Amino acid sequence: LVHSAMCDLCLAESFKEQGNAYYSKKDYSQAFNYYTKAIDACPKNASYYGNRAATLMMLCRFREALEDSQQAVRLDDCFMKGHLREGKCHLSLGNAMAANRCFQKVLELEPSNREAQQEKKNAAALLEYQRMADFGFEKRDFRKVVFCMDRALALASACHRFKILKAECLALLGRYPEAQSVASDILRMDSTNADALYVRGLCLYYEDCIDKAVQFFVQALRMAPDHEKARLACRNAKALKAKKEEGNQAFKNNNYEAAYQLYTEALAIDPNNIKTNAKLYCNRATAGAKLKKVDQAIEDCTNAIKLDDTYIKAYLRRAQCYMDTEQYEEAVRDYEKVYQTEKTSDHKQMLKKAQMELKKSKRKDYYKVLGVGKNATEDEIKKAYRKRALMHHPDRHSSATPEVQKEEEKKFKEVGEAFTVLSDPKKKVRYDNGHDLEDDGCFDGGDLLDLVGNPGDHDCLNNSRVYIRKRAKTFLRVLAFL
Repeated sequence: LVHSAMCDLCLAESFKEQGNAYYSKKDYSQAFNYYTKAIDACPKNASYYGNRAATLMMLCRFREALEDSQQAVRLDDCFMKGHLREGKCHLSLGNAMAANRCFQKVLELEPSNREAQQEKKNAAALLEYQRMADFGFEKRDFRKVVFCMDRALALASACHRFKILKAECLALLGRYPEAQSVASDILRMDSTNADALYVRGLCLYYEDCIDKAVQFFVQALRMAPDHEKARLACRNAKALKAKKEEGNQAFKNNNYEAAYQLYTEALAIDPNNIKTNAKLYCNRATAGAKLKKVDQAIEDCTNAIKLDDTYIKAYLRRAQCYMDTEQYEEAVRDYEKVYQTEKTSDHKQMLKKAQMELKKSKRKDYYKVLGVGKNATEDEIKKAYRKRALMHHPDRHSSATPEVQKEEEKKFKEVGEAFTVLSDPKKKVRYDNGHDLEDDGCFDGGDLLDLVGNPGDHDCLNNSRVYIRKRAKTFLRVLAFL
């Protein structure tokens, strides 16, 4: 028996030496094979487990390395390298407290061990990053969590828990490709990882691919029936889809009040779903516009754009609301944004129309001067002119203060200008199309006297106030013909 044991030991040592040779060449797979043969030949030798643990660490197989390290120190509690490797494996896997205990054991065996001293500091730093990340997540400071997890993963590269937390926060920040990349890396190593399946579903959910997202949530729950986050996300996804579709159907049925309410209810389901909520805000704006809630519609479009500043439909909807409320500068700004993004002929035409309306809005609004709508008939324009002209006639304000007289004379003149343009079909068309009548030579100022003669015939009236009063008398004669 002694001879047999000696032979096994010699054979094991031979395997160990070959393993060492391959390890030196960085051929870790072959080194692993020979260390395994050494262990098979002599399973009670702590150093063999220690060597294989070192090889597994180089292969990034930290869980297996941890098992070998723990077996090594069970066989020899004074095996310093075994405790050190066990601590490094715990640290790589994200278990800072267990790692700290192992490094403390090394320092008890060898107080001056600098590597253990440094690793102990790394374990303390990892605990601090975890604490900061937990606090950040609670406060919904997801950028801070990502920052902390990046630092933590530099110390604990094999910790799936840290990777999942980082991926979840990336998803909550809208950085879906990065989040999906992290989750996919984990799933390549472990296709049944419920946390990674949940994050993949979360990314799809936040990208408004709700049906696919539900499939991943269901799969995660199949792997881990108690996965509360997956359960909540699955419930929210189904509720959001149902409520949105219900709102869409109500809108199609011209039931705008119901649609508006259903979109409001959908918006309350999950504030984190940025992309879907942007669409819901825009849908509610469309329903609001139908209900003449234009200000609320503008606000909803603005909220949609805050959530997704590339959402063309929201810009177009808001621009139309601005046009409807004669806020032409704001409309031009939105249409310019749209046209810069998508240079289509339709968008170009919308921009030109808004620019034309803006230009028109900066001139005197002759329709407002007469108090009629833009679709007023010729008779309505005449009646309005007669009413306004009488209202502002200088003789009616002869006893007023000089300031009031001056203001009424100004209004009286504007009434005449308005009628001069709007009663002339050619001038009216050019005015409605936004042309500058003065620059085109089509309008010489809109004096009341244009209706009855040449202003040059009255050049003897040098005083402007007398001039206006003289023309006002002429106006009275003109009214008789209207």
